[in-house]
Amino acid sequence: MTDIAAVDETFKRLQSHKGVLGIIVINVDGIAIRTTFDNDLTVQYAALVSHFCVKARSAVKKLDADNDLKFLRIRSKKHEIMIAPEFEKSHEYYLVVVQDPSRES
Repeated sequence: MTDIAAVDETFKRLQSHKGVLGIIVINVDGIAIRTTFDNDLTVQYAALVSHFCVKARSAVKKLDADNDLKFLRIRSKKHEIMIAPEFEKSHEYYLVVVQDPSRES
């Protein structure tokens, strides 16, 4: 994985934004590597997000075999989930940021 200091800095920078509720780094198997959420919420997000990313990446590839998923944003009434499946070079980890869109700005 990327340098730990760089990951720490990224977490601090992201957490400083208004409305950010939590951050998770998950591997391609859906296992949380690092998180700011409690264990139950982390496990739930990690499993669902990794499954969703696999489906989204598959859909993008089926539409155009030369294309790939770069970023995914899901917005509901209560939350916005932003997923960067390529936040590090080996593509083995996903960066997930959950925020409250009503507290943005």
